[in-house]
Amino acid sequence: MKKRLTHVSPLRCGIVLGILYAIISLVFLPLFLLVAVFGKGGLGQSIASWVLILLLPVLYGVLGFIFGVIAAAMYNLIAKWTGGLEFEVTDVPPTA
Repeated sequence: MKKRLTHVSPLRCGIVLGILYAIISLVFLPLFLLVAVFGKGGLGQSIASWVLILLLPVLYGVLGFIFGVIAAAMYNLIAKWTGGLEFEVTDVPPTA
């Protein structure tokens, strides 16, 4: 059965993408910390770089939220012109 997605809630999309981006940034956080500790500057790197590394998940989350809201609003505008995305769904029987 075909369905058509014609509207996405910008706020809901922003919240979901903000959380998703914050979680994704946690994957890279250990890598950045290793570079900060063992990199050229060693443990004596500037405080600003450490603050930036530790704020990475927050920054990614905020930017994910902002761009998620913008993307959803743009999708809604384009969906009005084009009719939106079409996709097919199937009913799945419940599992025991």
